Amino acid sequence: MMLKDSFAEVGAFETLRKVSAIGYNAVEISQIPMTPENVGELDRSRTELGMDIAALSVNIEGRKGMPVESLADNFDKIVDDAKRLDSSLLRIGMLPFGAMKSLDSVVEFAKQANGYAERLQEHGISLYYHNHHIEFAKFDGKYMLDIIADNSPAMGMEIDVHWVQRGGLDPVRTLEKYAGNTAMVHLKDYRIGQMPESSFGLLEKGDFPGFMAEFRNVVQFAEVGEGNLDFPSIIPAAVAAGARYLLVEQDELYGRTVWDALQTSYDNLVAMGHADLF
Repeated sequence: MMLKDSFAEVGAFETLRKVSAIGYNAVEISQIPMTPENVGELDRSRTELGMDIAALSVNIEGRKGMPVESLADNFDKIVDDAKRLDSSLLRIGMLPFGAMKSLDSVVEFAKQANGYAERLQEHGISLYYHNHHIEFAKFDGKYMLDIIADNSPAMGMEIDVHWVQRGGLDPVRTLEKYAGNTAMVHLKDYRIGQMPESSFGLLEKGDFPGFMAEFRNVVQFAEVGEGNLDFPSIIPAAVAAGARYLLVEQDELYGRTVWDALQTSYDNLVAMGHADLF
């Protein structure tokens, strides 16, 4: 997802050559059109760069404006691409927006996903669900994420530690809770940024609602090690939970380049003593 602009500019292979040069040896494909050209370059990156295509992204049903193939419309192609790229993991990146509106909608989505997960297992492919913060809303005292898990036993979890924190839970305890059912973990930090200078101008103008909007928006995504998450505890918990891949991701960069952000996360992980992860 972080690299989609580079994919569009120079292609998949040249993008992943730069990723490999930093020190990363695996990548998850998200928000990238799975055109014949892109699939071919991803395959080339496996053989020439040693890049592991860790997982591919899918939706249950098509979504307008999103370059993600759906299991409803593209099942056979998704299976073929996964086998060509030696990717045995598929992941759903977000709950369908319509499924967020009620308990019944959540259950319906989970059961539908479970049906596809069972079909995919026949092809040696596993399906996983990636959380945001919305999944920690409660229905009748139960977290939405637990409702999804209970109604989709054939589908595993991809735990995103930033979004767990933003949802008000402890990432380590959440990883422990889903141990054995988590194949992938997203590593991105949780930073409280500084108030922008412009916000104080709003205050001087008497725009208190505008100032408070800026105040509420100081929560930021951050490079691993540049925020407040306890990665020395999170990473061992992720490994203990059975994660096959720990994937660095950052949704917003705040003026930095994607390459600077990836380099910072890499350097910080190495400094923490986790060079063996790469």
